Amino acid sequence: MMTSVWGKKIGMTQLFVGDKVVPVTAIDLSNWVVTNIKTKERDGYDAVQVGLIKKRFQQKSFSTEWIKKLNTYFSVVREVSVENPEVELVIGQPIDLAALMTEGNKLNVTGTTIGRGFQGTMKRHDFNGSPGSHGSTIGRRPGSLSFMRSRGRVIKGKRLPGHMGVVQRMTKNLAVVKFVQDSQVVLVGGSIPGKSGSLVFIKKA
Repeated sequence: MMTSVWGKKIGMTQLFVGDKVVPVTAIDLSNWVVTNIKTKERDGYDAVQVGLIKKRFQQKSFSTEWIKKLNTYFSVVREVSVENPEVELVIGQPIDLAALMTEGNKLNVTGTTIGRGFQGTMKRHDFNGSPGSHGSTIGRRPGSLSFMRSRGRVIKGKRLPGHMGVVQRMTKNLAVVKFVQDSQVVLVGGSIPGKSGSLVFIKKA
């Protein structure tokens, strides 16, 4: 059984669970098929290579010729670990996610955060900023850089303005609220890193 899977973030919505409204994130897990099976005897480790079929080929039946031209027929090719490598897997078969996406299961979701470009310290590091009255002229600047006596020295790791976002982050222990078997969409409680349409990695917690 696969203990991890790749998907695409659709966006956020909300569901009623009993009498409570639960914010959830929808992740599309459809159109992933097995493209290669790696074994410890041949490759040194056990894993399954999976590929996301390109949109224009999703309505066509799988052919073994696709494996020879992965870049032509698949938009994304990744590897996932398997819990029981002795389980029979066939190249070209869709991924079975019923066991992993059981309601109540805990998942760790990894994604790439949304890029924010060049930002100052107040947005990038959540600085409070200078006082709004009593003659302060600092504005939104970071203020003193260090206590070094040598001119031009700045402490390593000092929080300063710079590029914000586009970093890999993981959100842990998200519960599976609902799994729609027909459309292969899973709804997990809470938010996950990344923008709509971005690739995310889901692993059993």
